[in-house]
Amino acid sequence: MPSARPHVSILVPCYNVEKFLPQCLDSIVNQTLHDLEIICINDGSTDGTLDIIKSYANRDDRIVIVDKPNGGYGQSMNRGLDVATGEFIGIVESDDYVEPDAFQKLYDTAVRHNADMVKAEFVFFDSDTGTETPSWGIGLHKKLYDTPIRPASDAPQIIWSGHPSIWTCIYKTEMLRKYDIRFAETPGASFQDMGFKPKTMIASQRFVYIPDVILHYRKHANNSDKNNGKIFAVCDVHDDTDRWFAEYMPDTIGLRRIVNMSRFANYVWNLRRLSDEPQLQFRNRFATEFIPIIQSDGLDRTYLDDKLFLKLYSVAYPHNLLWGMLRGLTTIAGPLYKNRIVDGYKTYYIFSKLLIYRHKLTGAE
Repeated sequence: MPSARPHVSILVPCYNVEKFLPQCLDSIVNQTLHDLEIICINDGSTDGTLDIIKSYANRDDRIVIVDKPNGGYGQSMNRGLDVATGEFIGIVESDDYVEPDAFQKLYDTAVRHNADMVKAEFVFFDSDTGTETPSWGIGLHKKLYDTPIRPASDAPQIIWSGHPSIWTCIYKTEMLRKYDIRFAETPGASFQDMGFKPKTMIASQRFVYIPDVILHYRKHANNSDKNNGKIFAVCDVHDDTDRWFAEYMPDTIGLRRIVNMSRFANYVWNLRRLSDEPQLQFRNRFATEFIPIIQSDGLDRTYLDDKLFLKLYSVAYPHNLLWGMLRGLTTIAGPLYKNRIVDGYKTYYIFSKLLIYRHKLTGAE
């Protein structure tokens, strides 16, 4: 390994990925940016994963092996953060792979703009068919591409919109350590990327987005988002984010509303992921948590179009038929909506006047 501080430390969490790991590691060791530290964290794998890591480490002294008993994704990532020595930290999941110049682009952009966080794009890769499809993008106006911004004040919608895709970014190590940004280690936790994203986005003072595709995200049967279990894992992740927020981020510009919006967006995603009895259980938890948020005006209506607004109210107040009926009408009439664009977002307003005066209809509901 080079004696000077590496430009980027890449964390590669590994658990029983012998089928995909060689392609992943090949894509990393052959990066055009050579000054890397490649930290492979073996989380108690029971297949040939550790042997594969060792064989690569024997050929490339940039590879650091962290071998530990199985403790879950969050614990693995935090171990990687602890040992990383690079100026920046990147992440590559062990079943994905990156373009040859991925980290060159990210690092060069960070240096050019003195950024503490740089994000690029990815494509979905179907492991069964070999086909690729584009991701849905970050939702940032083109005029802000390759331009330093502060997400919390300049474009808060990117904090909660789209796929978390924390592995298309590099993060300045000093920023992560200054704000103690880590992963949730709740036993049995999943979806920890949903907590890491808002923490880093809120902490970042100089964030830069480039629309280049740098990573291939593998979709296969073992992806956690296909699991109808772990009903409340997303709640645990956001509880961890709330604790971090309370300790490290004084709410000077309405950050609490941003944190609540991030929770709302991920709860909507989780509700769609689940079905049958698990969905009903989660819907009840959803309502219990968000009624106080609604009553305290804890969400910014600016970022809720009619459909999202009615989704929130129909979940929070399931016995009030008004919200369910209006939500049904928006679904039916959606293709016919007259709309306007606000900051790049389509805002519907067929029911806008009714929604403005909603407090006159049913009080708080």
